[in-house]
Formats: sequence, C-alpha cells, structure tokens
Amino acid sequence: MFAVSPSGRPIPPGRPADVLARARRVLGEVPEHGIGADAALARVTTVLAEGGIDLTSPFAAAHLQPPPLAVAVTADALAGAGNASLDTYDSGPAAIAVERWVVAALARLAGFDADADGVFTPGGTLSNLTALLLARDAAAARLGLDVRADGVAGLPDPAVFCSELAHFSVARACAALGLGEDAVRTVPVDSRRRMRPDALAAMLRAGGTPVAVVATAGTTDFGSVDPLPELAGIAREHGAWLHVDAAYGFGALFSAKLAGLVDGLALADSVTADLHKIGWQPAAASVLLVRSAALFGPLERSVAYLNPEDDRAEGYDGALGRSLQTTRRPDAVKVAATLLALGRAGLGALVDRCHELAGHAAALIAADPSFELVGGATLTTVVFRYRPADEALADEVNARLRRALLRAGAALIGRTEVDKVTCLKLTLLNPNAREADLVALLTLVREAGSAAERLLEGAA
Repeated sequence: MFAVSPSGRPIPPGRPADVLARARRVLGEVPEHGIGADAALARVTTVLAEGGIDLTSPFAAAHLQPPPLAVAVTADALAGAGNASLDTYDSGPAAIAVERWVVAALARLAGFDADADGVFTPGGTLSNLTALLLARDAAAARLGLDVRADGVAGLPDPAVFCSELAHFSVARACAALGLGEDAVRTVPVDSRRRMRPDALAAMLRAGGTPVAVVATAGTTDFGSVDPLPELAGIAREHGAWLHVDAAYGFGALFSAKLAGLVDGLALADSVTADLHKIGWQPAAASVLLVRSAALFGPLERSVAYLNPEDDRAEGYDGALGRSLQTTRRPDAVKVAATLLALGRAGLGALVDRCHELAGHAAALIAADPSFELVGGATLTTVVFRYRPADEALADEVNARLRRALLRAGAALIGRTEVDKVTCLKLTLLNPNAREADLVALLTLVREAGSAAERLLEGAA
C-alpha cells in the first residue's frame, strides 16, 4: 500500500556533515556533456537510498511526515509528466477539473455548503498566509479601506488572536502581510491545551482592530483541538474572521470515531488542511478551504496574456484568482486518486490504526518508570521524556539521547519543549507499525538515555 524506500533504516547513520558530504561525492560535478539518463537516475537513486529517510520504518516517528501511499506516488508522477498548471484553462483543463472535484469533496467533508471553494497550496504555511491575507483585506473593507492600494498603515492597531500553542506560521504570515509580528496576540490555553474562550473574549474586548481569530485543530505537539463552536461565536460577535488551522487535525474527519474532535469546522471562514500529514500524500498537498467563493475576491486578477476578461466570460478561466501563485502544479491529482482508491472508510481505517498506536505508546510510557508521559494521544502524537536519576541532567540527557539515535541511524524521534523543559515526541503515522515495534523503539530510547546519563555523570 505504501511506497517503500530501499534503505531499511529510518535515517542514515553518521554525523550530519559526513552524511551530506557522502551525498555530494556521489553526485560529483555537473558534467560537461552528461552521463545519460540511465546513469543519472542510478546515481540519484543511490544518493536517495543511502542518504535519505525511510518513512516506512516503524522507527521513523519524528514528524508529521507519513509514508506516502503508492497510489498517490504513482498519480503524482502522472501529474508531473503532464506538466499542467492551474492558473489558466489552456494550461491544464483536466487538472483544473480534478482540483475543483477534490476541493468540493473536502469542503463537503468539512461540513461547508455548496458556496464553499478552495485552492491547493505548497503547504500549511502558505495556506495560513493566504487565509490571513483574505482576513486582513476583509477587516480593512469593514473600515472602508483598500489595503491593496494604500497599504496597511491605515488599519488601526490590527490584531490576530491565536492560542499560545498555534503554529509559528501565524506570526510569519502577519510579518509578511505588513501587520507585523506584534499584531499576534497569544491567548492562554486550558489544562487540555485548548484556547480558552473566556480569555479570547476578554482580549477582544480590550481593543484593537480584530483581523482574525486563528483556532487550531490539532496542535503540532499534542494534537489538541481548540473549542471551535465557542470560538466561532466569539469571533462572530466581534466581527473577526475565523480561520481554523486544521493542517494536522483535518484528517480526523476521515474517521467515524475521531471526526467529532473537529466539530465546528463548518463555522469557520477558512480552514487549512494538510493531506501530506494525515492523508498519506507525498508533499505537498495542502488545501485552503473558504466558506464562500466570494471570499477569494482580493486575489482576483485578469491579466491580458493569461485570462483576459472576454475569455473568462466564455468560460476560459483557471484558478489564478484563488492563489498567490501563478504557475501551480496539479497536486490535487494524487489526492483524487487516493480518495477514489480508498474512499473515506479506507482512509479512516488508517487514521484509526495510527490513533490506536499512539494510545498504546502512551500506555507503555506511562507504565515505565524510566519515562514521564507529558501529553497524548489526542490524535497520533505522544509527548514524553526520559527520566534520569539526577533531574538536573534531564534536559541535556533527553537532547543527547535523541542525537545519539540519529547519529546511529537507529531511530527517528521528535523533540520539543513544554514549559521550558526538553521533551521527546513520537509522531505515529505508519499504520503498518506493530505494538511490538513500539516496545522495541522505546527500548532504544531507554538505552540511549541510560548511555547519555552515564556519560554526563562521568563528565561531572
């Protein structure tokens, strides 16, 4: 079912500088006359096989980066061979039809009505940026301003509200859009790591121009989902755009068991969904959904050499007015093939299996005195840490044990920080992994932690 890497290990052993140098040596210099297609492909294959990662390994559990489905990889190759673009009708009519079909299917899944629309982007960061651009222009329009013509200087004290656990791309988008990172107002979270509606309401009442409330459906570390219905009501009361960053959590909709976690998505003005996370697509496969096609108004463009108005009137139009990109590859093709091949139930079974694995990992960690369970498993992540005998060494031990596993090529696990404490993270997106694999992986972590602990104690 999944495209398999021939390496057989999660990551190549060795120090980063050595691994990268080996890859450069295999590639060599750019030849004057070329070595031919077969030799070139063989050389590149060698580089990727020897120096790449193998996401089908049960010990690859660091990031929201799944093993891709074989059907999606094949469809992606077909899309690349056609070299269509989504900007104009005459650059790829079939690709436009496929994207519209997929967008409509995902919008229905989210609970939007027939007015909804959407666009594929190169990733959740760009989906969030586009959503906040639309939100910024909508806020300006409410004040009778045109930021596209006059800039954002006339927008008084713009504010974008998000949880303290929101993705960093929210701040980056505010900087890129001229609002400034200072426009981001971080809202405290509750004991379940969800944005507090009472705190949001108080901050909105404190003043400023509310550009957007950005809720998170699936925080990167914990998979926690903000209370979307409550936040939607508060955002509506204050005239703020509600964007839901569901880059991680949107995939819960495929599961009959987990779909309830993201109730309220349809109340949003816009939603980010990354199917290269829970969706098992080759990157990139991000989608920005909006509740109404009219909301794409600020991006509308008619360009003489691409989509002149008289051509558009006759139906010869593409998706130029939905995206910050012009040339745009048909990433929806692989998603369409996946939806047709597996259906919602097939993808839901993969989601449920990964959720079960996360629950099993959390139980193993909680039962092991060598570890402390910090959070999980709402979706498919588990946050924990190794517990050395000397608590003062905990941060250094956890950092070192992860690097030791990477250097040995033994395991690929994540790292994060919770309340200024260094923690480890398992991101379990390989449905073929077994419970025994989790036991073996945690054994590797425990052994690496013990070794790091001994080294630090000896150095002291």
